[in-house]
Formats: sequence, C-alpha cells, structure tokens
Amino acid sequence: MSETNREGKRAARERLKAERVKEEARTKRRRGLVVGGAVVGVLALAAAVGVIAASTGKSEKQAGPVVAPKGATGEDGLAIPVGDASAKSTLVIWEDFRCPACANFENAYRSTIHELTDKGLLKVEYHLATLIDGNMRGEGSHRAANAAVCAQDAGKFPEYHDVLFANQPLETEDDFASTDRLLELAGKVDGLVTPGFRSCVRDGAHDAWVAESHKAFQKGNFPGTPTVLLNGKSVFGDQKDPLTPAKLKQLVEEKAGA
Repeated sequence: MSETNREGKRAARERLKAERVKEEARTKRRRGLVVGGAVVGVLALAAAVGVIAASTGKSEKQAGPVVAPKGATGEDGLAIPVGDASAKSTLVIWEDFRCPACANFENAYRSTIHELTDKGLLKVEYHLATLIDGNMRGEGSHRAANAAVCAQDAGKFPEYHDVLFANQPLETEDDFASTDRLLELAGKVDGLVTPGFRSCVRDGAHDAWVAESHKAFQKGNFPGTPTVLLNGKSVFGDQKDPLTPAKLKQLVEEKAGA
C-alpha cells in the first residue's frame, strides 16, 4: 500500500473518531437536559407536596376560639357537671378516653356513681385530658373528648361518656381518631345523632376547649389519669387506704346525712 493511501485511511479514521466524540458530547448534553428537567420537575413536585403536607398535616386542634359546651362550670368553664348542683358531695374526675385505667375505674364505679347522682347525693365534675395522645401518639383522646363535649351540647354527655369507655379500644390502637367510629358509637345513645351533632364532631367544634382542658390538667400537676377527688381530697390510687365502690357510697351518704 502506498504512503498516500495509508495517510488517507489514517485521516478518515481520525475524522470518524472526532465525529464520534462530538456525537457523544451532544448525547450527554441532551441527557443532561432531560435529567435536569426531570430533577427540577421532581423538586417542584416535592415542594408542592411539602406545602400540601404542611397544610394538611398541621394540627388545627387548638385553632379558633375556645367554645365551652352548654352547662360547663368551674374555672374557665372547663368542668362538665352531672348531678344535682346542690348535692353535698362533689366528685371531680380527670379522665382520658384512651386511658385503660380510666376505663377500669369507670367499669368498677359506674353503677355506684349513677346511683348516687340519681339520688341527688352526689355531683360529678368531669374534666377531660388527652394524655395518651402524647404518650402513644395519635389523636383519639382529643377526638373522643370533642365528641363527648358535643354530646354535652345535646344534653347526653353521661350516656355517651359511658358508651365511649365501654367500647374503648386497646391503648395502642387509635380507633377514636376516626370520626366515623365516634359517630357509630353515638348511635348507641338514643336521639344523639343529629345533623348538628355530626357537624360538631366532624368539624371539631370544641377542639380549642379540649386543648385548654388538657392544659389545665398539666398545670394541676396531677399524677395521671384517672385522678379522682372527693370533696377536694384525692381518694383514688392510695394503696394504704384504697377506695372501693362501697366506701365511696358510704362517704357520700355520711356527708349527706343519709
């Protein structure tokens, strides 16, 4: 092969190599534009999702004015009274609807408390806390408390209060966070489920009140839930002098002179 032909072939190979390099560079640029555009799109989507998450995930439980339920009494209207206001004995109960110990207390003392209030010997002041929501995560304590306060507006707090504790889920299960579940349980109370009650439960009409009630619980430095005070004295949880339904009845009757 002549020197001229070899030089021609060498030049052709160099041109092909240069073209391949240029084509590879163009391909990389195109890929960079596509990938860059995709990344920008993903980031924009992530930003949009972040805004949505921030809006929907933000707790609105304490938003708006504090709306006390009908008939609420006590400081800042944070007590829900049950029984004759002129009764000589007052039982103050701090409870959380997700609290297993509260359910145990209610199951053991419910009939005695009803008997004493029905006779006009005892007035009960219920205070609602949301302790378990913070300890176990979730919002079932809060949602149930709001629903119970809505029942107070309808004049059916005691009945719905009892239904909630009788159907309390496991502490680790946040079933009461579902308004559908709360409304389903409300169906067990005659005449409770009305359009107004549904709206009150779904809209969280008393969310700010429930938040204030829990703040009052925290400020009280109570040991936990349930906290039970009879005429201002703590009477539940003392291992040396345990309270029983019979003893509660005896104390209340003695105070009333019955």
